[in-house]
Amino acid sequence: MVKKARLFYGGTWADGESTTEMRDKYSGQPVAEVHQASTAQVTEALEGVARGQERHLLTPYERYEVLYRTAGILQSRYDEFVETVILDAGFTLADARREADRAVQTLVISGEEAKRIHGEVVPWGAAPGASQDRYAFTVRRPLGVVCAITPFNSPLNTLVHKVAPALAAGNSVIVKPATYTPLSAGLLVEALLEAGLPEDLVAVVTGGGGTVGQALLESPVPAFYAFTGSTEVGEHIQRTVGLRKTQLEMGSLSSTLVCDDADIAKAARLSVYAGFRKAGQVCTSVQRLYVQTGVLPEFVQALQDVLATQTAGDPRDEKTLVGPVISEKDADRIESWITRAVDSGASVLAGGKRQQQVIEPTVLSDVTLDMDVLCKEIFGPVLSIRPFSDLDEAITEINDTPYGLSAGIFTADIGRALSATEKLRMGSVHVNETSSNRVDLMPYGGVKRSGMGIEGPKYAIEEMTEHRLITLARP
Repeated sequence: MVKKARLFYGGTWADGESTTEMRDKYSGQPVAEVHQASTAQVTEALEGVARGQERHLLTPYERYEVLYRTAGILQSRYDEFVETVILDAGFTLADARREADRAVQTLVISGEEAKRIHGEVVPWGAAPGASQDRYAFTVRRPLGVVCAITPFNSPLNTLVHKVAPALAAGNSVIVKPATYTPLSAGLLVEALLEAGLPEDLVAVVTGGGGTVGQALLESPVPAFYAFTGSTEVGEHIQRTVGLRKTQLEMGSLSSTLVCDDADIAKAARLSVYAGFRKAGQVCTSVQRLYVQTGVLPEFVQALQDVLATQTAGDPRDEKTLVGPVISEKDADRIESWITRAVDSGASVLAGGKRQQQVIEPTVLSDVTLDMDVLCKEIFGPVLSIRPFSDLDEAITEINDTPYGLSAGIFTADIGRALSATEKLRMGSVHVNETSSNRVDLMPYGGVKRSGMGIEGPKYAIEEMTEHRLITLARP
């Protein structure tokens, strides 16, 4: 049965001005009719959630209840959410289940954090000459309308990372899901409404970035923009929205170091997962894998041994590690980058083949810094190994990119580990873990062209509220 991804605003589901066809990323069969919003519908949706935010003054506990109940609904409809993520993104069963599991936890954490929003007492009397009969304290207030622009590579959990903290903070929210993956957003809204969220506190508008996305940016209504996607689009958002607050999680070239004293088996196993989960379509996926020369042969063998037990193909097969990438166009690009690298002298240690939109998990060696597989974000299931002798030189090379999202280092030497955490200019550095290590309660964000602002429910709520100082003097 072909599903429908419709708009939701003004408390009702609505058709768009036109529709496009969405196809299964693996089979190519039509799976959904996606409605495209008009500019007028975007305006109406924005005005509706703005009125809703003024109308509904939910208490922190009421926000908690809605989010906690939504988590329960997601859990009760677990299989439906998992299948919807697979339809949206082509994820394997394992990746789709992790997406749903993490979304449940993100909702629960956001609900709990709604009960912890507070200000602080300001020590007025500590200032010279200050009156002892005056008191001061801060409170945190919602910003208004939060616009969530979400990516295809996490159509449910990243969506929840924007929507749940926005609602927990007392804001209303309008969502523009990625054009490739609109179904999960609609299903989440269904769950929120079933959980008791007032229907005019949320809206979903689907459509292209140049039309629907641009209308959202040019509208004066949103007070905050939460975006995950490319650096180029993030920069366009910031230029367009001006002084309004943003949280931008953008591009990356994530690296992981394996030192000669590391647990090689563990490093190889975790690198396979971190490089190839979601077909490598994760901002923190290990793309550059730096291996100290003394353990290079041992590590490569361990990596190949792990990959020998894995398969690529049908995402609904329990044994599949790597399913299809998001589009045929992206499969073409990834394949061409591999081919150009090999033509320029790189060696294929594993994988390298393609079937339709499925790229085998690929490991390359003999790569140079001018190759696309190393100097551009590949966003596909490709790992490139860079041998190193001197750790400081490897760290310098890792830092010498425009990006700074996440890095990992495997070592048994605490001195090495601490030195790396001090020198790697990243939003996150993980010791004895890969760059793609994340739990949903932690602060998450990048530096340089990887982004600005912080995700993670507690930290996102702080960004989605404003501080207000209140002083009281005796009459």
